[in-house]
Amino acid sequence: MKKRVSLFLLVLITMGVLSGCVYSNEIKQQNSPATGEYISIVQNAVDQYQKRNGVPPIQNKEQNTPIYEKYLVDFSKLRNYNMISTIPGNAFENGGTAIYVLINVETKPEVKLMDLLSYQKMVELQKAVDQYKLKHRGQIPQGDLVANHFYLLDGSKLNGEKTQIQSPYSRLLLNVIIHESGHIALDYTPELLIAMSKKGLQQADVQIDLRTFLVNEAYFVPAWSYPYRWVNDKPTISEQ
Repeated sequence: MKKRVSLFLLVLITMGVLSGCVYSNEIKQQNSPATGEYISIVQNAVDQYQKRNGVPPIQNKEQNTPIYEKYLVDFSKLRNYNMISTIPGNAFENGGTAIYVLINVETKPEVKLMDLLSYQKMVELQKAVDQYKLKHRGQIPQGDLVANHFYLLDGSKLNGEKTQIQSPYSRLLLNVIIHESGHIALDYTPELLIAMSKKGLQQADVQIDLRTFLVNEAYFVPAWSYPYRWVNDKPTISEQ
């Protein structure tokens, strides 16, 4: 988890078109029929582009961008090759709250979504944390220890900032946690347990990054996250 916000996403966020009222549209709900249809359309266009050009239609990002936020679909490339006629209604480029991304780009690119509303809230929190560090000589607004090198984010030290954010997977509120370096993340533990339960799993290989269970079973990627391993009979956040 290094530099979190690319220039592209900063531009999106600062345009000021997002607001909490957008939630009422239920665009981000993963059981929306329209969402599945949109993804199928974009997936077909991506497959065609890949077959023709040998590379996926992605925007250039910094090498150290987190894996699930790294490969943004470049709709301009798809449109230039007439592989898509209309940008999906839930895409940010068309006024929606979803950023279309690709996973598995080295093998078989697969279209997924990143929830921009929760992403925006995390950007704002990270700014507040960075300001806190500047004012307190590098100290971080940490709460209780949750894993090695990770703590709950203490919102009382940030002028009462809310430190729970609605999950893109459900209506659960996820805790915001902070690494000792000052980088924040969402704690996806509750969603991981649900995903594993649905698959009838009570444990997992310690080598597996548990986030793959979320990615494989849902439309959304777990943005603002660190890897998770199965340690001491539970999902445990890890630095790598």
